[in-house]
Parts: sequence; structure tokens; C-alpha cells
Amino acid sequence: MYRTVIEKLVLPAGDIISGTKISKQLGYWREVAKLPEDTITKFSRGNLNQILDFATKSIPFYSDISLNHIQDPEERLLSFPIMQKEDIRNNLENLLSTRKSDLIEYSSSGSSGIQGTVYMNKKEQSIIRAIMLLWWEWAGYGFDKQTIQTGITPKRGFLKSLKDLILKVNYVSAFKISEDEILDLLNKYRQRKNLFFAGYPSSLNAFAEIALKHSLKDVKFDSAVCWGDKLFDHYKNNIKEAFGCDVKETYSCNEGFLVGAKKDLDYFYIMSPHVYVEIVDKDSYPVPDGELGYVLLTRLDCFSMPLIRYYVGDLAIKLPREKYPENREMYFPLLEKVIGRDTDIVITASGKRLIVHFFTGIFEFVPEIKQFMVIQKDISGIEINYIPTSGFTPAVLERLDKIFYDKLKEKLNVTWKAVDQISPTASGKPQLIQSFIGKV
Repeated sequence: MYRTVIEKLVLPAGDIISGTKISKQLGYWREVAKLPEDTITKFSRGNLNQILDFATKSIPFYSDISLNHIQDPEERLLSFPIMQKEDIRNNLENLLSTRKSDLIEYSSSGSSGIQGTVYMNKKEQSIIRAIMLLWWEWAGYGFDKQTIQTGITPKRGFLKSLKDLILKVNYVSAFKISEDEILDLLNKYRQRKNLFFAGYPSSLNAFAEIALKHSLKDVKFDSAVCWGDKLFDHYKNNIKEAFGCDVKETYSCNEGFLVGAKKDLDYFYIMSPHVYVEIVDKDSYPVPDGELGYVLLTRLDCFSMPLIRYYVGDLAIKLPREKYPENREMYFPLLEKVIGRDTDIVITASGKRLIVHFFTGIFEFVPEIKQFMVIQKDISGIEINYIPTSGFTPAVLERLDKIFYDKLKEKLNVTWKAVDQISPTASGKPQLIQSFIGKV
């Protein structure tokens, strides 16, 4: 009953008051998710054509691009330049189709070192909020669930606080909450039913670690969803062990791209009618599906400020078509894996590329080191800052050097540096690798 009241009465009323269209868009995207593959493909290609035509005719920044001689939308897309955050900052007024004062500002976290700021209207904002709600539903959420959500905006304001109250959301800081505060919060949910967990993977894992440490075995979530930073395997295992639930991963960007989410598969369903995804190499040429490359995104439903071939600084792999599972619930294209940011790759002297999971898969089994961060300034070697635990001895570092060599079959020159703390990025999110080389 509560769920019906929220969906049929409260959400539409909220849209009327705020001028948004979240309820309508949620219903729309639920129906899109049911479409057959050929319809989704046709729909996506049509949306790509539409945004490219609009950009060349209505956006000054793209006015010099001619598409008349090209019919295929994917080929037309290649006529557009790759858009970097610096390009947006330097050409903002020429990227808008309407007055900035009539639009809503969205900013990225700046975890890449440069903050990106974009603009959209309320309908375009409603689309991304509706898709996010849909992803929560894919993970098991319902409007009648009691929810713990971690995030980076604990100062909610009146409207967000009201929304949290109506939707039974307990919103807490993702990165600035103590062990005692987590314990107090979890104690409130002991032996309760109909619970949902949402937030940054690292913060969900922190809750899980503390629950395991204190043997809180009667806090059980029905399901969980995460976004924002990396969902490592040991995070998933901790959450499963502590709270008895699986956690579904999503992939999005604060600039208004809801790229993909997991549901029944261990792959991301790409929201292709909403966003077009390219994977390219360091020279900006497309890589074959199944190979690692840099992510370029084109939003297909934002006409206030079209973002075309936007370089977000992430690395990912598309799933080759021949590997698509025969039995899957939906027919969106599939993203095999999101590796991380372009600053999350270490390059060895011989040219091997080490993703963040190379290091986490090793340090996970080294309890003598509480936390680590890898820094690479050139390919001659790396620095690893680490926080030792009480059981640490110099022999631990010797053991790690040997593990690196055994796995790589080459020497990895490591400068080890013991530290008291490792600061997060400007966004507050942890970053395990900081590389200053190898960017598009």
C-alpha cells in the first residue's frame, strides 16, 4: 500500500511542485527496458542522429561541422572532436542552446584533477534521476524499503530532507563517519526486515567490515546498489558475509551520463537510447570489442548543452558480441568491465599495463599493511605509500617485491614509503593509483 501511494500520488505531486518529470520518465524507461534488441538499436541510432543534427544547427561550437554527405550516425559522430573538460571550460557559452540562467548546474567531483561543469534543464535532469531509480529497482529497491544511503552531500536541505523522510532514507556521509557512528546506526536496524543499502562501494565495505568486526549478525539487507568508486571483489565478499546480500554495480558520471548497470548478468547493460559509448586507444582510434580503451560518451537526450564524444578519463572494455549470453533479461548492449580512471593504470618499463586490481589482489592478502597508494611519475618505477599495522616488519616489503616479480616476470622498481595517513581525492573518494602518464 505504502509503495503504491508513493508511486501513484507522492511522486507525481512532487513533479508538479518542482516542475520535474521523474514519475513520467521512470515509467518511460521501464518500458524501454522491455523492448526487443532491434527496436533498442533503431531507437539508439535515431537518437544519435538527432543530437548530432541538433548540435551542428543550434550549437555555435559545432557550427562548422557538415554532416550532409554522411548517412550512418556512427560515421557522422567521427566528424566531431573529442571533448575534454578544459574544452567545456573554455567554450561554455558556445556549447549552450539556451540561457545558462534557465538551466541547472551539474559538476563532477574533480577526482581526475579537473572539475567538469555542465548544464541541463529540468526534463533532462528528470531523465537521469529516473534512470537511477530504475537501476535501484533492478537491484531490488522498492519505495516501501527502509534504506541506508551513503553519499557526499550530508547537508540535505529542506527538499532533499523531505524526500528522504517520505522514502524512508537514512542518508549518511560516505567518507566522514566514525566506527562508533556506524555501530550506532547499524544497531538501529538489527532484526529489521525490508532493508536496502545504497552508496559508494568503499563506504558500504566500511560498514561491512565494522559489522564483521563486532559480530553484528542480525543486520540483514535484502539487496544493495553502488556507484561512484570501485567495487572490488573483497568489498562484495565482505558485504555478502556481513549483511547477507548481493550488491549491484552501476556506472555513471556526474556530468549527466547514466552509462550502465548490472542486473541479472555480471556485465553492465548500457543505456544506449540515452548514451552512446565509444572505446578508443591513446591515438583516439576505436579499439575492437573485448580490448581495453578510453571511454568517450555522447549523451543523446540533452539538448540544452549537448556533450558529444566527451572524454571522462575512464578505461573500460565492451563485451564482444559473440560472448553475449543467450539468456538475458534485457537487450541493451553490454559493457564487460569498467577498469577505472586513466590515472588508475601503472605502466612497467617493458610496457605492461597494470590495472588497480593487480595491486588489490595482492595487498588483500597482506594484513600487515592497512592501506596503500601507488604513485607513478614516469615508467622507470613507482612509489607505494603504505600504512603499516602492528604486525609489520621489513620482511613484508621483501615478500611483496618477490610477488611482483613472480607475477610480472620482470623487476618492478618500487620505492616504499611508510606514512601515517593517505588522503582521499578532492571528492573525498579513495584513490589507490595516482598516475601522471598515459592519458589520451
